[in-house]
Amino acid sequence: MTILVTGVAGFIGSHTAERLCEAGHKVIGVDNFNDYYSLELKQLNSKSSENKGVKIIKKDLRDTDLASVLPTDISYIFHFAAQPGISSSSSFEDYFTNNVIATKNLVDYALQCENLKLFINIGTSSIYGLEATFPESVAVKPASHYGVTKLAAEQLVLQKSRELHFKACSLRLYSVIGPRERPEKMYTKLIASGLNDEAFPLYEGSDKHLRSFTYVGDIVDGIVSVIGNETKVDGEVINLGTEVEHTTQDGIDAVEKVLGKSIKIDIVPKRAGDQSRTKANIDKARRLLNYNPQTTLLESVTHQVNWYKENFL
Repeated sequence: MTILVTGVAGFIGSHTAERLCEAGHKVIGVDNFNDYYSLELKQLNSKSSENKGVKIIKKDLRDTDLASVLPTDISYIFHFAAQPGISSSSSFEDYFTNNVIATKNLVDYALQCENLKLFINIGTSSIYGLEATFPESVAVKPASHYGVTKLAAEQLVLQKSRELHFKACSLRLYSVIGPRERPEKMYTKLIASGLNDEAFPLYEGSDKHLRSFTYVGDIVDGIVSVIGNETKVDGEVINLGTEVEHTTQDGIDAVEKVLGKSIKIDIVPKRAGDQSRTKANIDKARRLLNYNPQTTLLESVTHQVNWYKENFL
């Protein structure tokens, strides 16, 4: 089968594309290779994916001519591409065009894929709002431009399932960590700070924030398990993450333990829209997909430290 992965140069997209290749699928990846974060990291991810058989096309999903560039004999679309996270350097226009307009264009392209079995939208726990501890049936209250536009993207995809144009689902991911995490994200920045003897900027009060820090390999397990379960997941929103909660301070402690050294901390003003607690409720994922993440926080951090040392030291 031929599978399209958008945002293929990114953290989770690259891991998923490689897993699908290893499973024997023909995988085509698309990415716009923008400079929102390190192009060096995106190119490193892409080189790894291409070496494992992924064909990568450079294309911006905000363009309206996707069907003229991307093949239409696609069986599955895994849609990771987005303007990610909460950042003061990102405007509402950035979030709106990359998360809403780009998704609408991809949906229009998907309507031309006659063999499409399932469109998998990659959502986020930020859709729930300042606290994300709920089952998928709860009314959501996003509290950031990121969460609001990712909710809109999710609904654009699920709309086509309701209209019976194609089968679709949305997977809401929780606090994913591991090798290839973006440079500005907590664990990559913690590791870099520790190894370079620099202070880690900790948002005021965030040391007590609770998170479902989930290893990327466990997340990919859940993502690829939708293949073969198209009827079960059609029209569904499904949480993916670990049920184990850790504070941000637990994360700092884990990195210090793996590095064998203390990390200097610099307290900085808190961010608007930052979630105080995320705990993945995965009852539905367990029921529909037999989902069961197992990797511990310390194991996850060890993998990420080893990756960082291999690639950046």
